[in-house]
Amino acid sequence: MKKSIILLIAAVMLLTALTSCKGVDPADTGSTATSSGGGDKQPVRDATGKYAVDGKGEAIIAEAAYETDYEVTDNARVFYEIFVGSFSDSDGDGIGDLRGVINRMDYLNDGDPNSGLSLGVEGIWLTPVFKSISYHKYNVDDYYQIDPKFGTMDDLKELVALCHERGVKLILDLPINHTGSLNPWFGSFTVAHRQGKTDDPYYDFYCWYPEGETAPAGRTYAQLSGTTDYYECNFSGDMPELNFDNDAVRQAVLDVAKYYLDLGVDGFRFDAAKYVYFGDNAKSVEFWEWYIPELRKIDPDLYAVAEVWDGDSVTGKYYPALNCFDFTTSQAEGLIAATAKKGDVNKFTAYVDKYLDNIAGTNSDAMILQFIANHDTDRAAGYLTVASGTMHMAANLYLLSPGSPFIYYGEELGMRGSRGGASTDANRRLAMLWGDGDTVADPTGASYPASSQTDQTAAKQIGDASSLYSRYKQLIMIRKANPEIARGDYTALDFTGTKAGGFVSTLDGRSVCVIHNTSGQPVTLDLSAVTDLAFTEVRAAIGGDLTDEDPRVYAELDGTTLTLSPMTSAVLG
Repeated sequence: MKKSIILLIAAVMLLTALTSCKGVDPADTGSTATSSGGGDKQPVRDATGKYAVDGKGEAIIAEAAYETDYEVTDNARVFYEIFVGSFSDSDGDGIGDLRGVINRMDYLNDGDPNSGLSLGVEGIWLTPVFKSISYHKYNVDDYYQIDPKFGTMDDLKELVALCHERGVKLILDLPINHTGSLNPWFGSFTVAHRQGKTDDPYYDFYCWYPEGETAPAGRTYAQLSGTTDYYECNFSGDMPELNFDNDAVRQAVLDVAKYYLDLGVDGFRFDAAKYVYFGDNAKSVEFWEWYIPELRKIDPDLYAVAEVWDGDSVTGKYYPALNCFDFTTSQAEGLIAATAKKGDVNKFTAYVDKYLDNIAGTNSDAMILQFIANHDTDRAAGYLTVASGTMHMAANLYLLSPGSPFIYYGEELGMRGSRGGASTDANRRLAMLWGDGDTVADPTGASYPASSQTDQTAAKQIGDASSLYSRYKQLIMIRKANPEIARGDYTALDFTGTKAGGFVSTLDGRSVCVIHNTSGQPVTLDLSAVTDLAFTEVRAAIGGDLTDEDPRVYAELDGTTLTLSPMTSAVLG
């Protein structure tokens, strides 16, 4: 029998091998990996086996099997969430800004998927950049102005253009469930109520009730200054809730989105989407089923994702309008973390398979959007540790999955941060650890102990091919080189008697098989017991048990028998 063997003694090193089967061509197996010639590239490795580094000190991880000529034009992309004020500071005031993001584009995506450099993300989500008095900007005071601390509208236009030059989509966080209390809309609403002008177009712009009536159950209200009326404010007194039964409100928030689409933005993440009508999913869904098609008239390829922080039975109601983040797989108790901690991969892949079946055909862009943490949750490295390798394994699981996964800035470095006893989300939004003199500082109210933070900065990790950063970088490269993973027809494999598992994904008649071994022991699997498809090569393998002093990483395919090293994932073709 012919074998494809990948064997490397190194911690967290990505391994790849082309098939040893005679006459097998990448084009015949569904691979998009091609050789670009690389005439002007430095050698991949030196005599000691170490990767070469570029002038900035980053390891040039440019193996032939990582290379791709596949052009990503759809929305099945790896996104990177940037909490703007905490990311990169360009002007020395300690606050991250749009110019800081522009300056860091080479870190995020250098425009060449075959360079062996940069993280390689295909999309960027910016948390709100609009004018606001808060550090987080979710209470918007003016949707048509960039907050001066973050830069200018010209900065945003420049960032959009740079992203598009490099094949990256840029989406904005658009909180329209509520505004800030300093928003001119709310000012006009307040004046209209003080003056009793019931015919004023802003009189019913926000949700309210008059003194003497009973407040709707389960909602929070505050008295409107200078009146005996009360306005709805379920999140905070400085976040008044818009009245979406008012056609003028609907038009106003539609105009905001259209403005940024015309500017070149590729879409939006919609904050608190299920609270458009508080406690009424049916009416909230109705709103989004009106709103999103209006935006698609401007951009048919619109990237739209809703934050519906709830179970799948609820998020499923919103899918006919737009995709939703998958909270079931996220956070400390989510399926990704549970599986990464030596859990049953078969349960994870069966869940993904069922999820995809449930959303199939609900909208023209329906897909799964997985993540392990974001700006509203504790950071993943607090419950998935780098030293144990569970952070690495979690990344394998969700980045080598279908759809559009989201990385939270600094996750690739193993940054920590949790709300803890201080009960402040600022501790989840700490300054990015560049390690190169960037002056970005922690946000107002942050109290996370510096002694609890990792010391593994970006500057330390980019030159280390065994770092967590390099793991993320390599996983994205594998995903790009095997486009079937992101956008193919998914079929979970049902292994018995083992916690190892995986799936097959087929695109345009070509299939790949992804197998994960999350255990601390090697595993041998008979693929013929779970699929009739024949796989003849190991396209990539990545992993290794980091708790072992001498972690061995290997993936051996002998006919239909696959042997995987501990805490390792493999892609077969």
